[in-house]
Amino acid sequence: MLVRAVVLPLAVLVCIGPIRAQTEVVVIISGDVRLEDGTAPPDAVQINRVCNGRTTAETRTDTMGHYHFSVGAGNDGTSSSADAGGAPAQASDLNKALNKTSTQYTNPVTTALRDCEVQAVLSGFRSESVRLSIHDTSDDGRVAMIVLHPLSRLAALTISVTTAAAPASAKKAYDKGLEAIAKEKWDAADSELARAVKVYPKFAVAWYELGIVRQKRNDTNGAVQAWREARAQDTKYIQPYESLAAMADAQQDWTAAEHYSREWLQLDADDFAAAYLINAIANAHLNRVDAAELAARNGLRIDKDRRIPRLSYVLGLILMQKQQYAEAAKYLHAYLELAPNARDAALVRAQVARLDQQAEGHAPH
Repeated sequence: MLVRAVVLPLAVLVCIGPIRAQTEVVVIISGDVRLEDGTAPPDAVQINRVCNGRTTAETRTDTMGHYHFSVGAGNDGTSSSADAGGAPAQASDLNKALNKTSTQYTNPVTTALRDCEVQAVLSGFRSESVRLSIHDTSDDGRVAMIVLHPLSRLAALTISVTTAAAPASAKKAYDKGLEAIAKEKWDAADSELARAVKVYPKFAVAWYELGIVRQKRNDTNGAVQAWREARAQDTKYIQPYESLAAMADAQQDWTAAEHYSREWLQLDADDFAAAYLINAIANAHLNRVDAAELAARNGLRIDKDRRIPRLSYVLGLILMQKQQYAEAAKYLHAYLELAPNARDAALVRAQVARLDQQAEGHAPH
């Protein structure tokens, strides 16, 4: 699939509503996401608001590439609603304002938003950020474009080619499902997404989102079934492989975890250290020690920033099993340096102490 950069023209509309006296407003932020050729992205794009270093997941685009969300008065600048689908907003600390003084009256929402940025997030792309330059209620808030730059072939794997062929009725149901997800209305989301895949059974992205919704509803079997359908309808769409592997790992179904993580890595062996972690753990439980060691080492090879400390721990345990104690101690020490406050840190420190004793020629207790 051709990977194209995604362009996000962002328009901010400030709507004044006297909710509490004359000092508070509601700010509606809206925009459209487009590919470079002017078409909408085939999958939903996450829209985040970043204020003073804290990120709030606001909404996601609909199938037309449009989104909007509002930031309401009286709630410290946190979102009051989100349309077009997406994750629920999180609490945001909006206390710092820009130095420019408002030419109108002071209000808590526009003051808070002066130190905020909007980002578009799509797996496999690098996002630019756009500052929300809302200084007072007279601003129309129009800002520059956000461009998402493709990082690697991962970008092609996170978009399903089946979306473009979805009929309008299926896309409409899918959009309604995303709106329900944004409001955490899981029953409604399940109903709309189920309608979307009934109209268009090849709708891989809708199947995937349906699995997420069913997982939220604690319907594990239904979630797995939906993700398997997503995988069957588009074998190059990587998201269901990740969910299936993670679910199998959580359920300690090591055969399934090894299978799905291996398929995940066959699609992309360069971008997902978490896939190597699941594969290493599964192979270790299946007594395939050499395969487990190889997976852990490959995971560490691509995890250059050491964002997954547990890879070091798992490799250390595998090396202990192979009686390679000196190297095992090295990786366990690395794990403790990366995650000193981990829940199992005390246990790992005891293991390291025994290994250090052995390295000094003393038998461990």
